[in-house]
Amino acid sequence: MVLVQEMFSERRKGRRFFGQRSPMIWCKVIKACRTRTFCGTTPNAFKMKAFFSLLSITLALALSSHGFPGPTHGFVKTDGTRFTLNGERFTAVGGNSYWVGLSGLSPSDMHKAFSDIAKAGGTAVRTWGFNDVLSPGTGNFYQSWSGSKPTINIGPTGLGNFDNVVAAAKANNIRLLVALTNNWGDFGGMDVYVNSIVGQGQPHDLFYTDPRVMSAYKNYVRTFVKRYENEPTIMAWELANEPRCRGSTGVTSGNCTTATVTKWASTMSAFIKDIDRNHLVAMGDEGFFNQPSSPLYPYQGTEGVDFEANLKIKTLDFGTFHLYPESWGQTADPSGFGVQWILDHAALMKSQNKPVLMEEFGVPDIKSTAYPAWYSTIVNSSLTGDLIWQAGSNLTNGLTANDGYTIYPSDPIYALEISHAAALKARDRREHH
Repeated sequence: MVLVQEMFSERRKGRRFFGQRSPMIWCKVIKACRTRTFCGTTPNAFKMKAFFSLLSITLALALSSHGFPGPTHGFVKTDGTRFTLNGERFTAVGGNSYWVGLSGLSPSDMHKAFSDIAKAGGTAVRTWGFNDVLSPGTGNFYQSWSGSKPTINIGPTGLGNFDNVVAAAKANNIRLLVALTNNWGDFGGMDVYVNSIVGQGQPHDLFYTDPRVMSAYKNYVRTFVKRYENEPTIMAWELANEPRCRGSTGVTSGNCTTATVTKWASTMSAFIKDIDRNHLVAMGDEGFFNQPSSPLYPYQGTEGVDFEANLKIKTLDFGTFHLYPESWGQTADPSGFGVQWILDHAALMKSQNKPVLMEEFGVPDIKSTAYPAWYSTIVNSSLTGDLIWQAGSNLTNGLTANDGYTIYPSDPIYALEISHAAALKARDRREHH
């Protein structure tokens, strides 16, 4: 019995059952069951049977709580244009909550944020797995820089805090899509790597080509990805949020093309696949097309993104695209533009036989007319799924930030999300059976 107490002491100390000394503890317990008395008395059949039952339950809980895939908690995979989970169809629908690990939230507030998404029928949430800082403060950050030297924060304000994000998502049966850096200056991103390693004000697109920058990014990715390699709550790793040749500063080398970004995506997705065979990998891009003769900006390829070429990369498991018609200058008919944008991506989904996810979308003012049209198009075009930008909640300190796109549970659009999630799941069930 002392050994059983030692085992649970390990648990209280926060050690993983299958790390450090813990395998030894399990072996001691099992060996003791075979060779020693139980609870200080001569073992009888009833006591031993009860003990083994308790042991098996405890072992199962230990495996489950630390991310080892069980019969009801496997890794999300792909099958043609669809996602699967344990051999069944997995409908990817939900929202973005980039802030959940970066706002100093308590575990209970994280749980509430994911619960609000799950109650709308959400199964997946996209969030940030990055925050680069130059001067670490008291908030959450994942990597700090001193000159050209980055230090990954594995403590309670860093990856230890992201552990809480994963636990809260798991408690709500939510799968996470985790972007590993940002094209934009928010929360650090690519320009911090370039400015710190190459030099202040250097071109943004050196992130994709400079060997020193690529090595630093790989080091960060390796640490982050390997930490969660065996955690099924992670649905996918994304190379970046909205990678482009230009970033927040607008400074480029003049040499960045769609081929530059596609080559980088091929290299980095292969790198992740080499170190983590369990998880899906995606690009996290906006899904711009490369049709220079098009009169429409999102189709012209000027930002260095070629959705079709990227979708053909073998080490990218599915395609991603975003939809912000008004931000992209498509103001005459934002809703109609969105419908065609979805149809064009769905067509490539079918031709390449890969899942394609509209993982960000939003309009600030015409949600009540645009979203129903887009949702209907998603279902009827057979597009794999969608994640709204962005989910909001009323937490301990009040409402989460509203950037003009946020949907709170009290918003009428929240009810639309519920019906859309149900329709998408019903479509997938019909197709599967």
